Amino acid sequence: MVDNADSQLSKETDRVTTCIITVFTRHGCHLCHVAVEQLEAMKVELDFTIEKIYIDGDEKLEKLYGEQIPVIQIDGEHHDFWRIDPERFRSSLEKHRQRR
Repeated sequence: MVDNADSQLSKETDRVTTCIITVFTRHGCHLCHVAVEQLEAMKVELDFTIEKIYIDGDEKLEKLYGEQIPVIQIDGEHHDFWRIDPERFRSSLEKHRQRR
């Protein structure tokens, strides 16, 4: 039998599971490099993983994101492009987790 405290802890743990932050990037993109460095600096504290997707040579992705890279997604949802505002990112990540 699971008591209420254990059940509540389980719900909290499920809600705070690791998010996947996707960065759509290009090889040699300075803004992309800076964005990934910023994310790397926050990932342990905020518990997320980073996935980089290079759009070079992918016609569909180049058409979607070519002028906006780096494009940042939180679990597949659009967050931002070009630059990362750390406070805005933290806030968006927290709101995303609360909606789960």
